[in-house]
Amino acid sequence: MADQQVDVPDLDEGGAAEELVVVNGSAGSEGRSAMNATATDGPVASPEAAVTPAKKATKKKAAAKKSPAKKAAAKKTARASAQTAQQAKYPRHAVEKALRIPKAIIDQNAGKPTSVADAAKYTTGGAANGPFQVEVSSAKKYGFLRSDGGKLVPEDRARRILYPQTDTDRLTGLREAVLEAPDIAQVYSHYRGENLPDNEFFTNALRDSFKIPADKISEFLEIFYDSMDSAALIDREGERPRLIDVGRDEHVPGGGVVSTAPKKVAVADGTTCFVMQPFGGHLGTYYDSIFKPAIKQAGLTPVRADDDIFATGKIMDQVWRGIRQATVLVAELTSKNPNVFYELGLAHALEKPVILVSSNQEDVPFDLRHIRAIFYDQNDPFWGQKLIDKIADNITSALTNPEEAIFRVAED
Repeated sequence: MADQQVDVPDLDEGGAAEELVVVNGSAGSEGRSAMNATATDGPVASPEAAVTPAKKATKKKAAAKKSPAKKAAAKKTARASAQTAQQAKYPRHAVEKALRIPKAIIDQNAGKPTSVADAAKYTTGGAANGPFQVEVSSAKKYGFLRSDGGKLVPEDRARRILYPQTDTDRLTGLREAVLEAPDIAQVYSHYRGENLPDNEFFTNALRDSFKIPADKISEFLEIFYDSMDSAALIDREGERPRLIDVGRDEHVPGGGVVSTAPKKVAVADGTTCFVMQPFGGHLGTYYDSIFKPAIKQAGLTPVRADDDIFATGKIMDQVWRGIRQATVLVAELTSKNPNVFYELGLAHALEKPVILVSSNQEDVPFDLRHIRAIFYDQNDPFWGQKLIDKIADNITSALTNPEEAIFRVAED
């Protein structure tokens, strides 16, 4: 019986078909060496028996060759998704540097709609390359430019800053721009009226809470600080920089500032916020004028440990119960009242989130200065409303991210 030869296509790496010879049920080099010989003994393998293993081998080989390509494509897609998720949203230029293109259009084209190519020529004398497009994007994020029919148009905000007509136009415009810029506005809102954290903790917060890409944090910090300086929103005279609280838009005379209030959090009825403060003197009046309105604004029920709030009984039992039952607490540290510090120690021992409030940094104990604290200035004619809003915002923040307001001791 003559040898039977079955051709099975097998794609090699170049995509060409390789002939597979099957002789007496065997395949490969031995089959090829015998393909011109006459079989003298043993049955000849049927085509079906020969093809089945070959097909399986072909499928395995093809799958093996396709797998790396599929894996590479999957990795590429994953990288693209990660890059999209980690793209920087903030303007890539400090606020005053982002005025360069609007100024060039105003000065050289009377502020009329200008093509991108002409704007690049006015600004850099060159082409509208990648860096120029990034600068355009920054100007738009500050509200200095807009696109209209494929052309760039300077906004009124840029005009007011560059060519002010009143004493307040420039500063107001810069503050509006900063408080409208993505990421920059959110970071300012979170820390306004407070000392900024030490660099390590600030960096961690930017990465984890504000989702600033880790490789962009140094750039963001430079832009953030430069912009805060330009808008006169930072005080560097203390041991740590403090962000000046200009208040929310609904409470700023004249308006013009975008809202920086965090979203309210739904809380169950009866959720309490315990207030730790001196009862006497002008500080005692803050409960009704400041703390109660702030706590109610955040949606919680205010509680204070005095005879007007609790029934008769041992005062420390009432304090202990009030602290334990509270979801969030507020501590007025002004005047270094020993009773307030004692109650604060109980709250910290229970790892309760506490909003620290003081009229000055000196009244905040040194070992608590790494915790967020609200500072208010009674010389500001609008300090009361600003403090109410800020306490309400920090209570809301503590409900969503209590770790920021909890005092923890590092374990050995």
